[in-house]
Amino acid sequence: MSYKVDSLRELLINNTYPGRGIALGNSPDGKYAVAVYFIMGRSVNSRNRIFKVEEDGISTEAYDPSKLVDPSLIIYHPVREYEDHLIVTNGNQTDTVRDGYREGKSFAEALRSREFEPDAPNWTPRISGVLEKDGSYQMSILKSVDEDGSACVRYTYEYPAVNGLGHFIHTYVGDGNPIPSFEGEPERVFMGDAIEPFARDVWESLNPDNKVSLYVCFINKETGEKEVRIFNKNEE
Repeated sequence: MSYKVDSLRELLINNTYPGRGIALGNSPDGKYAVAVYFIMGRSVNSRNRIFKVEEDGISTEAYDPSKLVDPSLIIYHPVREYEDHLIVTNGNQTDTVRDGYREGKSFAEALRSREFEPDAPNWTPRISGVLEKDGSYQMSILKSVDEDGSACVRYTYEYPAVNGLGHFIHTYVGDGNPIPSFEGEPERVFMGDAIEPFARDVWESLNPDNKVSLYVCFINKETGEKEVRIFNKNEE
């Protein structure tokens, strides 16, 4: 296993299409638990989105409702807060995880009812994460076992809170047709110690043609207070 730690900037600036991505971790001073979620798009339908702040997190919505074609895989709540859990996913499995917690299930147990997206031939993975108030976190990826989408393989990772360290998982290795799915373990990345420069750096690192929206949240581990930054390309 390599213990190399990369910057999100370097991983993103060299990848024109990581798709949707989740990074969870802790600030270098250990004061904050940090969450990052972004979406990208190649089609008009995918690019026609913004992040909207909700009472318990955020939702995606059409920037121009007249251009919305198929909402099934692009309109959802990527972030939900439930008790001390901050749930972050790339689809409506956010609600699956939240409902699972309500029923007494674990993160992994809740996701056993889901699989990759039904978007042949890409079979886009479902990526999910949950960040706890103490800075520990879990991540999951549900992928097709083969190019035919014949079955689902499930990987779940659990991480302790380590100052300055985060893990990054995204749907695609890069652009292509079909788009190649993410491979291997979540990538080790440095997390920022101040939300404003860190969020801006991530946003500016995303491919300017394909980026759509970005959400960054810093949670004060002592008080539980959350500070959020959102970037929407359609509103710039």
